[in-house]
Amino acid sequence: MRAQVGFWKVVAGAASLVALVLLGTGLLWHGAQTLPLPLRIVLLAGVAVAGTAAAVAAWQRLVERPRRELARLAEQVRVACTMEQAPALHARSRVAQALAQEVQTLAVQRDSLRRDIACQVQQASARVQQEKDRLAALIAELEQCVLVCNLDGRILLYNHLARKALGAAQHGGVVGIGRSVYGLLDRGLMHHALHTIRQRLARGAGRAATQFVTYTLSGQWLRVQMTPVLAHQDEAQAQLSGFVLLLEDVTHSFALERERDSVLHSLTEGNRASLAAMHTALRTLGQQEGQERLREQFLHVVQEEMARIGQRIDALASRAADALQARWPLQEMLGQEFLAAAQQHLQTRLPCPIVTEPADPAQGDIWLRLDSYSLLQALLYLGQRLVDEFGVRSLQLRLQACAGERVHLDLVWTGHAMSTETVMSWEMDPMAVGSGHSTWSVREVVARHRGQMWFERERVRHTAFFRFALPLEPVQDTAEETAHPIPSRPEFYDFDLFQHEESDSAWDERPLNTLRYTVFDTETTGLNPSGGDEILQIGAVRIVNGKLLGQESFDQLVNPGRNIPEAGIPIHGITPDMVAGQPRIEAVLPTFHRFAEDSVLVAHNAAFDMKFLQLLERRTGLAFRQPVLDTLLLSAVVHPHQESHRLEALAERFGIPVLGRHTALGDAMVTAEVWLHLLGQLQAMGIHTLGQAREAAQQTYYARLKY
Repeated sequence: MRAQVGFWKVVAGAASLVALVLLGTGLLWHGAQTLPLPLRIVLLAGVAVAGTAAAVAAWQRLVERPRRELARLAEQVRVACTMEQAPALHARSRVAQALAQEVQTLAVQRDSLRRDIACQVQQASARVQQEKDRLAALIAELEQCVLVCNLDGRILLYNHLARKALGAAQHGGVVGIGRSVYGLLDRGLMHHALHTIRQRLARGAGRAATQFVTYTLSGQWLRVQMTPVLAHQDEAQAQLSGFVLLLEDVTHSFALERERDSVLHSLTEGNRASLAAMHTALRTLGQQEGQERLREQFLHVVQEEMARIGQRIDALASRAADALQARWPLQEMLGQEFLAAAQQHLQTRLPCPIVTEPADPAQGDIWLRLDSYSLLQALLYLGQRLVDEFGVRSLQLRLQACAGERVHLDLVWTGHAMSTETVMSWEMDPMAVGSGHSTWSVREVVARHRGQMWFERERVRHTAFFRFALPLEPVQDTAEETAHPIPSRPEFYDFDLFQHEESDSAWDERPLNTLRYTVFDTETTGLNPSGGDEILQIGAVRIVNGKLLGQESFDQLVNPGRNIPEAGIPIHGITPDMVAGQPRIEAVLPTFHRFAEDSVLVAHNAAFDMKFLQLLERRTGLAFRQPVLDTLLLSAVVHPHQESHRLEALAERFGIPVLGRHTALGDAMVTAEVWLHLLGQLQAMGIHTLGQAREAAQQTYYARLKY
């Protein structure tokens, strides 16, 4: 009703003004009949100008000013809609104040309803939260490194030990939520383990977990157990959605085991030599004549001792093989599945056809106990050397059971044979495949499987082959496993990132709420990057899946290599004593580059910070090529009618507490909070993708600023 009264007031005022102008013009024209015509025209023009000015002033007061007031009020309402507790709304005009009061009343009611719903949700989820806390405490206290990942290899959860053990390796990736596990562990090995798990799930095996040992770039030996995470509780329709990694650092124990193996080898081989010497002496003694009774007694004693020593050596060698098998965990696998995996593995990496010999139905299923990845690497290594050094044009894989508890895996080719010395050299050399290099040799892989390997030639068929004699695993009763499946683990966490899968779409096409962000800020010696000013401090924090990860931050002081102006010290608080002994930017920037990789950069007035980074490209050889978002520009997109877009003004507008202002990490934290608020408002405006956000930002006035 009040709005209608105000509208009719504006209409009545405008009509009255027009009537007065027309009446005044008529009176002046009638009363100025005695004046000359030019003077009358000037007089009428003055009246028209005065009337127009009065009309414009009336329009500004009655229409334009209320419109701007309502626009500012609308922006305040949008901000209030994104906050948990609506702030007070301010307005100047009586109409806007009445509207603000009504909106404030609705906001208070909304906040009350939200509190009621939150209370109900909190009560309903108290038990679930208790289970989550128990799980978090359990994971934190485990003496093993724990990583939970989705199918893209993105880390969803990790414990303190994982960050401590793997985060120290700065040669590769960094442990963090949303980061890739492939920066820490070999991608090929991980994919092979996932392929093995999928095969077991498809077969209906109750236990689909797999184990392997890997060597990291930081020089660590890790024993890894990979356990699948299923997407549904129903085992009949379960799908793989991720995996859990339990990692154990066995570097020290491996060093001790290597020393023990060396001692064991020298002991066994030395005893075997002594036995051979005793055997020779015994035969010589048996050929001597005289003293028949004494000689027979001596021969009997020596024979018994030789038998005992031989038994001890055999037992010791068997125990050593068992210990080696315990260090390198072996997994049960169907022979034909391994043969198919080996054919696919070699076919994609060698420039020649790979064929497999069909299985003999009479032999039934052949089960192996093996470390499939290392055995595949051995086959690939031998196949590549055959192709490169002997020009072999085709390879064949065959698997057949033989007498006893052994199975023969053969790598067969037609053509050139080789000498025993060549075979021994290939067997002892560390395996090198493509551009990769392994610390293992073929002999170590064979010893790990408690098997044997040799070279043979079939003269009738004009073929030759490498034969791996592997232990035959007893046939598995898969029907029993399927009939009594292991119950699925209870669902303790609802990991949102399980729903996110990587895509090959361009950056600009991806939704804003699916991206990873590195929000950063710099403190510098001055405001002129091209004039010699340098970075004093870099601070950054990450946002993954819409969550601010405060525990994954970057904060580093930098020695600028120049004087710090006195005028800037009260602003950033960094004194020359604080940066003395700190690393130069050439040492800091590579670490920050790894911290920010595979993410969108976000900063407030980003053009200023990015100019410093761009000028450092020539000195450091590092370029930040990922997209950049500026909260200054995006604030102008969301709130075009606000007077200020400074970081303090945005923090006050969104109710964000400001801690550590004008420190790099403090400003980065505030900017991250601001970005999360802007993100929701951009989506409300229909701006959903990164490309749309960047395009909207470039249309603002502030985008013209250059440094």
